[in-house]
Amino acid sequence: MGKSGYDDPGFYSNRELSWLLFDERILSEARDKQNPLFERLKFLSISASNLDEFFMVRVASLKDMINAGYDKPDIAGLTPIKQLKEVNKATHELVEAQYAAYNRSLLPLLLQNGLRVIEKHEKLTEKEAVYVDQYYEENIYPVLTPMAVDSSRPFPLIRNKSLNIGALVTKKNGDGELEFATVQVPSVLPRIVKIPSDQEQEKVVILLEEVIERNIQKLFLNYDIVCSYPFRIMRNADFSFEEDEAEDLLKEMEKQLKKRQRGQAIRLEVEQGIDERLLAIIKKELMIPDEDIYRIGGPLDLTFLMKMYDLPGFERLKEKGYAPPQPVPELPVDCDIFEQIRKEDILLHHPYETFLPVVDFIRQAAKDKDVLAIKQTLYRVSGNSPIIAALAQAAENGKQVSVLVELKARFDEENNIVWAKMLEKAGCHVIYGLVGLKTHSKITLVVRREEDGIRRYVHLGTGNYNDSTAKLYTDVGLFTCSSSIGEDATAVFNMLSGYSEPLLWNKLSLAPLWLKDRFLHLIGREKENALAGRGGHIIAKVNSLCDKDIIEALYEAGAAGVKIELIVRGICCLKTGLPGIGDKITVRSIVGNFLEHCRIFYFENDGKQEYYCASADWMPRNLERRVEIMFPVEKPELQKKLMDILSTQLKDTVKAHVLKSDGSYEKVDRRGKESVNAQQEFGRRAIQAAKDKSEATQRRVFIPETHHE
Repeated sequence: MGKSGYDDPGFYSNRELSWLLFDERILSEARDKQNPLFERLKFLSISASNLDEFFMVRVASLKDMINAGYDKPDIAGLTPIKQLKEVNKATHELVEAQYAAYNRSLLPLLLQNGLRVIEKHEKLTEKEAVYVDQYYEENIYPVLTPMAVDSSRPFPLIRNKSLNIGALVTKKNGDGELEFATVQVPSVLPRIVKIPSDQEQEKVVILLEEVIERNIQKLFLNYDIVCSYPFRIMRNADFSFEEDEAEDLLKEMEKQLKKRQRGQAIRLEVEQGIDERLLAIIKKELMIPDEDIYRIGGPLDLTFLMKMYDLPGFERLKEKGYAPPQPVPELPVDCDIFEQIRKEDILLHHPYETFLPVVDFIRQAAKDKDVLAIKQTLYRVSGNSPIIAALAQAAENGKQVSVLVELKARFDEENNIVWAKMLEKAGCHVIYGLVGLKTHSKITLVVRREEDGIRRYVHLGTGNYNDSTAKLYTDVGLFTCSSSIGEDATAVFNMLSGYSEPLLWNKLSLAPLWLKDRFLHLIGREKENALAGRGGHIIAKVNSLCDKDIIEALYEAGAAGVKIELIVRGICCLKTGLPGIGDKITVRSIVGNFLEHCRIFYFENDGKQEYYCASADWMPRNLERRVEIMFPVEKPELQKKLMDILSTQLKDTVKAHVLKSDGSYEKVDRRGKESVNAQQEFGRRAIQAAKDKSEATQRRVFIPETHHE
């Protein structure tokens, strides 16, 4: 045991296995009969999409460690080899559970509700077959590129995540020797092919790969098809490069992105019942071991279910009551946003409240003759970002515009390269992140000349400046013109652009240099209060918790008597119910229609409560290898809004899963409890707040004042 008494690996869960438990919680929503059928399809699709990324990044990272001979155990005492073995076992079980849900539960229910999915092309009726074959000739055939493999044509590049059909063929009038051929299922065409139905109440669909497989003979006219089966591979997408030695970070990143399609194959999905001779060829060419082969009893790549969710005519099978994001009561449409922020700090809660004010903040700043400078960090932005357009407009209007575009934002690198070039072209000063660190902070600074001097307006957030994901992710953001936060914001951008660190910070805490110590101090203060008999209470809402120092500090605080309530969406390496701590620490995870993304922290502080929001999770990468920002929320009415968010989630009895002492999660026992769905409650409150504001405005406009003598 070390000095803390919590060095035993038995006190911690493995990060990768904890992540797989998170994907299981998503899958459990797909299996939950209380959820509308099409919402269940969506959750199954999300679980499949998440698993893809898990392989490309986390499993790839484990394989890299093993290949490099790295054998240091993690905080749970597992070496990379042991982790990979455990992950393989858990993932095979997860995939089996995904397809059991699809085949046994969802497909029959879809049929009952008027959607017939033709699983195999052999099941087409004669009339349907005629339609499908014609559809193939007109829409699919011109796009396909069949590839045979022989002495003059080497095995083709199989692209990462692409769906392919592999075939064994023999030359017509040849010696009967088996040859390999393949065709990629084009991602530019819709995966779901609609077939006209004779029955008015029924919709019929078939998957694109089944249509191609049915007509595959037409692609290899000089061959006889012995067999054909779909297959799909996942490649290592976790590239790294020496930033210190890269003369041009932009060019180096573009070069590395091309390698992603050629990375080591780390997972092979094939249809159950595949011809073993065909599998042997694919396995040998891609150098895939048996444990990385997944024999799938159903369609490969369940992410197509998200497209099925969008099919028209099934609104009755979707969640009701999700109104579009509501207006922010403090920021009416067409208001002067700077005037409103001068009146009061404003806290936004997305997606229940609209993200539009954040976009308008940049747009108004771009046009305002008194605005001198705009500075912003961008990590992930949408495909057609209005924020990018506004920043470019601001530069063209002669404003000083500085933008940090993080090129290393995984899977958004290409997008960010495009935006970076466009912003530079418009005259913005673009910084490409810091060497060795990802800039993950979400901050915007607008510097404005006013009658009483220069004033700085700041937006700080827990989520990205992405108007698309702001409709799907839950986040909070703060508008303020506090002079102390404004000074800190200037220091942040000076640090990012010129590496100049301030001697001290007024209000903000930054990673990688100061934030972790700040968290440890805040947790430690609660512990000291509890030891002194003053009690202690911590509520923390994060996406992931796997930093050993933070977990140790929480254990120590819990052992001292501090009540600790954690809301952790995904990975949680902390265990509950440990000896000496008991139920002082509880953990719950909420998996709902929106992706929980806020990071909110509450510390009781002997009655002088403190509230913080941050871009950072409690993970080593956030606290030690990224530029992150934590900011205080000090106005009592805004603190109340944050406590409402936390307390409502702690009361959730519909979407909350509770971490048990054996490391498993289970849904909250609802017996005798009020039914509370936190996300629906936030939506209801936002609608009510917008309605109250609208009625108050109408009263001011239409009701004349009463005059007294």
